[in-house]
Amino acid sequence: MTRFDLETTYLGLGGDGEVTRLPVGPGFWETLDSNPDLRPTLVSMSSGEGDWESWEMHPQGEEVLILLEGRLTLILERDGVETRHDLAPGSTFIVPRGAWHRAVDQRDVRMLFITYGPGTTHRAVTAA
Repeated sequence: MTRFDLETTYLGLGGDGEVTRLPVGPGFWETLDSNPDLRPTLVSMSSGEGDWESWEMHPQGEEVLILLEGRLTLILERDGVETRHDLAPGSTFIVPRGAWHRAVDQRDVRMLFITYGPGTTHRAVTAA
C-alpha cells in the first residue's frame, strides 16, 4: 500500500471495485476528457480562498462535498432560483444532479469532493 496526497493524486472509481490513481499536474483539467485512466467518479481534495471562478454542473449524477477545514458559502442555482448554504468544518453537502453550483467567500478551505462527473460543464460567472 502506498501513501499519497489527495490534493496531488486524485482517485477514479469505476463502480467495479477498481481504484485508479490520477496524478494531477499542469494540464490535468484541460485533458480530463481524453484521460484514459479516468473513471466516472472522481475523488479529490482541494484548498481554496475567495470565490470559484466559474459555475459547474454535473448532469448525470450528484456530487458530495465534505468541508474539512474553513468556511464558505455554496450557491446553488436551479430553474433560475439561487439558494445559499453556509458550510462550516465537518459539513457534508450533496449537490443535486443538474444543479449549477459554485463556492464564494472561501476562508482557509480544505474540501473533499466525490463527483460523478460524466458530462460536467462549466459557465462563466457574470456580474448581476
